[in-house]
Amino acid sequence: MANHQSPPTQKFIRYREELLELQASGDNAAVKRATYELFLMEKSCFIELNGIVHHYHDSGPKDAARTVLLIHGWDCWWMWWHHVIKYLNDRGIRTIAYDMRGHGWSDSDPKNHYHIDFFAHDLNELVIKLGLGQFHIAAFSFGPFVALDYARVHPELIRSMTFFNFGYLPNSAFTQAIATGTITFVFNNLLRKLTWWLPAYMFARLVLAKNTVMLHDILIGFKSLGLCAPEAIDQTTRQITSFEITESVPDMVKAVDIPILFVAGEGDAIMTSENTKKLKEYARKGSYVCVPDCGHLITVELPETASELIFGQVNAC
Repeated sequence: MANHQSPPTQKFIRYREELLELQASGDNAAVKRATYELFLMEKSCFIELNGIVHHYHDSGPKDAARTVLLIHGWDCWWMWWHHVIKYLNDRGIRTIAYDMRGHGWSDSDPKNHYHIDFFAHDLNELVIKLGLGQFHIAAFSFGPFVALDYARVHPELIRSMTFFNFGYLPNSAFTQAIATGTITFVFNNLLRKLTWWLPAYMFARLVLAKNTVMLHDILIGFKSLGLCAPEAIDQTTRQITSFEITESVPDMVKAVDIPILFVAGEGDAIMTSENTKKLKEYARKGSYVCVPDCGHLITVELPETASELIFGQVNAC
């Protein structure tokens, strides 16, 4: 592989400085969290994709026979996968979890291009520059949109895909108008401006999750709010609530001849299990799992279950 490494982004540098301060704080819980995240950061890499510096976390055996590329969800970042990463690495699988442009430790796009096709082009360049060959994909929430757009052009490189909390969501003029404005307002004007994690967690617990989440994972989720560009939230929300995208999802699934495992949370109020099961019927090689007592945030609600499902799909393909 050619050397395509770039210097770390300022977002990464600031985050690391915050962790070093926590590590010296004397607060046992904070020290433990900071030490763990600093350890994770040792596997962080930076690469320029389509003119924008992206962060990706590359861990596990470099010569592994199997690689899983992890694509985060809407308003999320790579660290939502940290439990999954450890599980798969411990079983000899290489994982690459990256931050999309404008998310996590990746730079924002100065031109504010945050559409699915731009994210898919970034993914394509990442795969090329890392020389991945064939690999598996696991994607959550918004991530499958990017995965499907990429797979439409490069199906020969993908051995399997596992999609969490993704389905065929019926749309209407009312839904489009209300959802777009409401979601953008809640995340950009309310949640992003919070300085304390508890209100954000209460919102997530009431609306998104069915399980109590560990404090560390709450903080990881809370951090993703401030690390995501407001324009990315606005544009992706408008896109995934548009008729053009919602009505094209079944065709996106039908277009790829790749094994896809659709995983739904039984208690997911955002993307219901019924809508996920409905989408599975359009897949040429689709399978479906409904996880009891789970909401929309499976990777932090039930990380071991999510890890086992990815591992099972990888082994089956």
